[in-house]
Amino acid sequence: MKNSEKQLTIITTHINADFDALASMLAAQKLYPESLAVFPGSQERTLRNFFINSVAYLFNMADINEIDFSAVNRLVLVDTRQPSRIGKLAKLLEKPDLEIHIYDHHPSMADDIKGNLEVLESTGAAVSILTEIIQKKGIDITPDEATVLILGIYEDTGSFTFPSTTEKDFHAAAILLSNGANLNIVSDMIAREISPEQVGLLNDMIQNATLYHIGGVEIVVTTVNTEKYIPDFAYLVHKMVRMENLNAIIALGGMGNKIYAVGRSRIPEVDVADILKPIGGGGHPYAAAGTIRDKTLVQAQQELLDILSQKVRPRHLAMNLMSAPAITVDHRISCYRANKLLTRYNVNALIVRDKEAPKGLPSGFITRQVIEKALYHKLAQVPVSEYMTTELATVGPEADLQEIQNKIIENKQRILPVVKNDEIIGVITRTDLLNHLVQKTDLTPEHIPNPLKENIRARTRNVKKFLKERQSSRILHILKTIGETASERGVNAFVIGGFVRDLFLYRKNEDIDIVIEGDAIEFARQYAQKVNARLHTHQKFGTAVVIFKDGFKLDVAAARMEYYRFPADLPTVEMSSLKLDLFRRDFTINTLAIHLNPENFGMLLDFFTGLKDIKEKTIRVLHNLSFVEDPTRVFRAIRFEKRFDFSIGKLTDSLIKNAVKMNFFKRLSGKRVFTELKLILEEENPTPALIRLQDYDLLKVVHPSFYLTRKTIDLLDAARKVLSWFDLLFLDESYQKWIVYLLTLTHQANRQSAEEYCQRLELAPKYKRLFCQERTEADHCLYWLEKNMSVSNHILYRKLTNFKTELILYMMATSHHERVKKAISHYFTQLRYVNTSISGNDLIHMGLSPGPIFREILEKLRDAKLNRQVLTIQDEYDFVQKFINNHHLK
Repeated sequence: MKNSEKQLTIITTHINADFDALASMLAAQKLYPESLAVFPGSQERTLRNFFINSVAYLFNMADINEIDFSAVNRLVLVDTRQPSRIGKLAKLLEKPDLEIHIYDHHPSMADDIKGNLEVLESTGAAVSILTEIIQKKGIDITPDEATVLILGIYEDTGSFTFPSTTEKDFHAAAILLSNGANLNIVSDMIAREISPEQVGLLNDMIQNATLYHIGGVEIVVTTVNTEKYIPDFAYLVHKMVRMENLNAIIALGGMGNKIYAVGRSRIPEVDVADILKPIGGGGHPYAAAGTIRDKTLVQAQQELLDILSQKVRPRHLAMNLMSAPAITVDHRISCYRANKLLTRYNVNALIVRDKEAPKGLPSGFITRQVIEKALYHKLAQVPVSEYMTTELATVGPEADLQEIQNKIIENKQRILPVVKNDEIIGVITRTDLLNHLVQKTDLTPEHIPNPLKENIRARTRNVKKFLKERQSSRILHILKTIGETASERGVNAFVIGGFVRDLFLYRKNEDIDIVIEGDAIEFARQYAQKVNARLHTHQKFGTAVVIFKDGFKLDVAAARMEYYRFPADLPTVEMSSLKLDLFRRDFTINTLAIHLNPENFGMLLDFFTGLKDIKEKTIRVLHNLSFVEDPTRVFRAIRFEKRFDFSIGKLTDSLIKNAVKMNFFKRLSGKRVFTELKLILEEENPTPALIRLQDYDLLKVVHPSFYLTRKTIDLLDAARKVLSWFDLLFLDESYQKWIVYLLTLTHQANRQSAEEYCQRLELAPKYKRLFCQERTEADHCLYWLEKNMSVSNHILYRKLTNFKTELILYMMATSHHERVKKAISHYFTQLRYVNTSISGNDLIHMGLSPGPIFREILEKLRDAKLNRQVLTIQDEYDFVQKFINNHHLK
């Protein structure tokens, strides 16, 4: 008797349903509890046996022949949306009032069924989509249900090994495991044994396999024929792929009066879903299947080969794309001669070789941009080896388009040598690659992408959630308000630099630098008014500082570019775009930006692979003349290297050595050198950076006599320990760390040398007095303390009290005597803040007249208190009265 209930919901999937289809039907039934589950046709034997023996009780199942199609008002499709794959149920699509809900993970096709509700996502398994929906709705899942659902994920992702596997599949599996999914059952079903007849069929498939080369792509086609149906043909094809390590295969199995086609692919050139579509198949680019009727196996094979010749995407190899012969230059030729060659051959990059090297491999490459900058800075006679890029990727003649594209784009490489047997046989330029991609996609001129535009070059990633996890609610509110204000003004706002870098390094940094693509000062004025903050502007540079009521500061600048009139010059500034603004920065790790406008809030922009270098823990400059234009970047490179425990990249390292050799630092003013040295000395542990400076022979930039000895390094380590100790006292007293370290660095210097250091660094008069006169006095005091170790508290107090905190810490660090260190520690912790309770007013009340005697009395009283001779305020009064009596004072 046919089911004639009204308002009937049917859940179905594709013919030849697999475990993902079964699991998706069960998951859909959780979302539509009053529905009927209906298989549209046959299933693989393993699935059929599993269903009958294990999980049939979980389903509200109906036979397709028992359904009254007129009573169906809603059709729920899972793991498919192809009308040709739902069998008899396709007749329901003719109903005009039918409501269709679709949950699918297959790529879209022209003849797809259109649904009233469509949940379409590119996941490894369709059931992963439904699992997340079930969790969001708070629907309970039993352990048995969880086991069926996770089985679908394991099968359709190849136990999470297929390239189609996504993060959502892992997340869905985690949800199901937390609901009691039994992996033992999954293991038994996935690692199923094959029967003797299946072994024979697999052997025939391997023996009958033929390898075809189509457009440079290898694809295997195999055919088998049996009188009767042998189940799990798709599983046997999958097994053959693993056994023979195949990249692409189409298997045709003639069984009875049908031919079953199964495709598997690991390469983008072979889209098996697209290949099997003309014969009624469907699936994914990497896994598809179909059934052929009314044709012989020979006819089907011929039709398949015709389809392959049309559908397989030709693989473009380096040997087909390269230009030959390669134009190379010797590493010793000058930048001037290299520029002439660029013009002569009308190319934008040259391969540089060391012809004296035993092999003909390239040493690097140099671009027109670098050559032109070198000539601009009057470096025409410098060899190209000094500014060439040495981090050079190469490819072999058999390299495919994907490898070529990755090496040119990921390495920001304008020219890619093609090498065979250690010889350069040709080159592929960035222009060659772009032209090929344009032809490949058949773009019209107006739609050809411009590689110079930011949206082509930037790697993007939404880090909104990461921002929320890492930043305080106040910082998030500030960033959002900035974005809202920018949108109101019709400009783009970005947070950039160290704030973004440290976000990914999991380091706290609330120094916020904002870049505005537009008028930064007008933006800052409007923003400051909105948040009721003060504003300082710098019209010349187009920058502003927003100062909140609690002193928190926000730096705002217009996107700008800089150029340098000569090496070590201060930059000349012009307005620009975000990308050019970031290009002027020192290192790739500092070029990350996060969009703040509401519509793109949290979108990370990475133009120069900064995130990659953070992950690889590498310091890299953005262009080869970076240290020529601004040599102080060398100091920053070393500072960042040691602060983050990174390493300086190979090319950047050679460019630093070149800058030292060419002595570009001679033009640096003392103030600029001091600024960079001060920043290094303010690091938590500056010693490794100072040692690195010495390794590069850069301490002489501070002063020719500057040199780190083993003794100086030990003193610096001692200073670090002293500062750590002092910080842990949590005294309400500020001090400047860099002063202590610089005093320690110059410990061995005499008065004349110290004055030379101050003059070279152009120190302010107060610092010059500290490093020369006051340091000498501190050294004399330390010498006295080391000669007179056992002194009373009041003598120790009088010796140290007039010295600045930095000088006392310096004395403590440089002393060789533990007793002196303990004495200074005692001064800081017990003596420094000792004061008398009695004041001058109290002395007047005691009948004394103001005069020099007040000072003498109070000093004597403080000495007594320091020496623990008086403890209470009454003791102080008694002490003063006794002093008055002994001195016959009125």
